Order: sequence, then C-alpha cells, then structure tokens
Amino acid sequence: MTTPYRRAALLAAATLTALLAVPAPASFAARAAETPDRPWALDGSGECTFPMKKQIEGTPWPLQRVLLDELWQDTKGKGVRVAVIDTGVDDVNPQLRTAVDAKSGKDYLKPDKENPGFGDEMRGKTDGTVDEVGHGTKVAGIIAARPRKGTGFVGLAPEATIIPIRQNDEKNSGKSDTMAQAIDWAVAKGAHVINISQDTTQPLDADSPMARAVARALARQIVVVASAGNDGMDGKLKNTYPAAFPGVLAVASSDRNNERAAFSQSGTFVGVAAPGVDIVSTVPGGGQCVDNGTSFSAPYVAGVAALLRAKYPKWTAAQIVARIEQTAVRSINGRDNHVGWGVVDPVRALADLPDAGASPPSSPTPDPGPARPPAPEPARLALSETPQERSERLATYALGIGVVLVAVVAGTAVVIRDSRRREGVR
Repeated sequence: MTTPYRRAALLAAATLTALLAVPAPASFAARAAETPDRPWALDGSGECTFPMKKQIEGTPWPLQRVLLDELWQDTKGKGVRVAVIDTGVDDVNPQLRTAVDAKSGKDYLKPDKENPGFGDEMRGKTDGTVDEVGHGTKVAGIIAARPRKGTGFVGLAPEATIIPIRQNDEKNSGKSDTMAQAIDWAVAKGAHVINISQDTTQPLDADSPMARAVARALARQIVVVASAGNDGMDGKLKNTYPAAFPGVLAVASSDRNNERAAFSQSGTFVGVAAPGVDIVSTVPGGGQCVDNGTSFSAPYVAGVAALLRAKYPKWTAAQIVARIEQTAVRSINGRDNHVGWGVVDPVRALADLPDAGASPPSSPTPDPGPARPPAPEPARLALSETPQERSERLATYALGIGVVLVAVVAGTAVVIRDSRRREGVR
C-alpha cells in the first residue's frame, strides 16, 4: 500500500523544481519546466474527495492535545479577520457558512465556465467562495470552523472571520504578481492575520512585488503566516517564498511524535512547526476529510495567531510571532532548521504573561538551560604567615601556656596540702 509520504515524494519528483502539488494533469511537469515564473504549489497532497456525506465523528489527534476549555477561556477569536489566500473558500459547508465573509472576498482567477464545479449557481462568482480543489476550504476550516453536532472537529479560533481570496487552482495557475495583489486586497479588507498555504521556489528579492506587498502588510501590524513547503524529502535546506521573507512566520509540519514530518521543507527561515500529518478539516459542500502537508500546519498556527490578536489587540505582529515561537515545545534549547523554535503549543501561547503589565519580546530567545555551578576557587599559596595564621599560632601558644600554668598551680596546691598533712601527723 502506498503511504502518503511515498505519494508526496512521487509528486515532488514529477513537478521538478516546484514543491509538492495537488493532483494535476499529466502535462503539468512539462508546463512547469517551460514557465519562467515557477508555478505556485499548494502545500497539501489533495488526496480526499468531496463533498463528504458523512462527518468524521472523533476528535482529530492535534485537537486531542489541546485543552480547548483552557484555550478559549479568554477568547475564541471574535472580531479577528483572517485572510485565506488559496484556492477559494467554500461557504456552503455548514461549519464555514457563518465564518466566511463573502462580501470581502476576491477571485483573481476566472471561473471555469465549462466546469464550474458544483453547478450553475457557481458560474461567474468572483467573491472567492468557489473552491473546485478543496484546498482553501480545508485551510479555512482549521482556522475557524464552527462547532457542529456529530463531529469532534472544530477550528482553533471558531469565532474568527475568514476573508476568502482565490489566487490558485488545481493547475497551479497562481503567480507572484497575483499573490502580491491578493495580499494587498487582504490588507484593504481589514485582515488581522493572513494565511498563505502555498509557495514558490523562485528566488524573490526585497524589490519583488510580492516582497513589497508582504512588507506593506507587516507595516500594518498584520501577522503573515506561510507554509514552509513539502519538498523536504531530500533533506536539503531551501528557501521558499513567501515563507522566507523577513517577518513572515514560516511553518513546517510535525508528526504525532513532535518531529519533522518527512516531507516538510527544512531551512533557516523556519519559525515553528505544527501538526501536518493525518489532518482533518472541512471540504466544499459539507463534511470533512483527512489530508497531509504544511498547507495544514500553517492555518493551525494562524488560528493561534488569531486568538492572540483577539486577546492582545495592542500587540505588534512581531510580538505575536515571538510569543508563538517562545512558547513552542522544544527538543533543544534554541531553534533548528527542521522545526524552528519547536512545535506550537496553543494553550501555552495563550497563557497569561507572568507579569500582567509587561509586553512580550519582539523576538524569541533560547532557553537558559540549567544553572552552572560556581567555579572552584584556586588554593592560595602564601610564602609568609598570614595575619589569621599568626593569630591562630598565638592563640595556640596562649592555650598551651595556660594549661601549663594550671598544671603548676594544681601541682603546687597538692604539694602544700600533703606537706601540711604530714606536719599535722607529727
């Protein structure tokens, strides 16, 4: 039986320089090689079908590790707007119907008139709520899916609002320029958090349109979260964008053992890791399915960022990112290139600060580790007698003289006594 990781490896090889893509036409590899602007790859395996008639009843394993009552004791993300720049977000799924703000949505791709996806009612829609791939709907569900009877799945910020922005599709039609436009649209529509679960390996400098768009978002104190990519099977370090831009919180995938998932891209830009294996989320039309990829790790972190934004509205974007990184579960004292500062811990991130009036740092710091014992003091070499040694010597002399004097007095007293006794006898 082919495992998800093996399928991921085969897909990565087929798309050459692009990161792991969702199932695509056979001609995709050739088209990718011919396209100067490397296509945007969706960082999920895209293995499930939809709509799903049955819901997944149990609680997904990533949520089993979270004490939701403690996580939500202060907020569930109400008032926070999260832009999902993806393949669109379906607003028919019952868990997303009240979560999606279609009026603020945008579609940067022309809907396919010959195959509109779910019927004529989708034809011509440009509000970002057409999702023929299902990828963006899964991403949105991890962030803000509402609770529903019959399933244990729920979003981490179930009262946050989703801004749907369609920028990519199953053909990987997304471009760097449209991504820049999508980011600017999210800023204009009042996003507090932007989630981007796709990437490109095309080198992009600080003057590229997308880099400038990211910089504008960060300047508005918007938290930008992006997936690190799924091309990590070869173990090589590689930059992917927009995750590698300064200020972006890049998210790798972790497994059930809090270790890097085999497909997760490693790099110096990785900020944290989050669950990305066997992830349950919503799909277009209704129900849920299971998928794998850093695509679904990023929204897990975006959901935590939404809760932090709701709880601490005055914090800067850098402070929210640092808080997520500082409270992550670490296997070492600092960070590494596989899981960054560690695996995100939602409850720890939302816990009250030790000093209620203090502000969090704007960057994470390594753990201090155990305290070092004091260094041994070297023995002092003295060539002459110290004052203390002199005092001790004189005290010894005095004690000795005192003992002798006591003995002499006592002996004298005994002699005198005995002498008197003898005289009395006579």
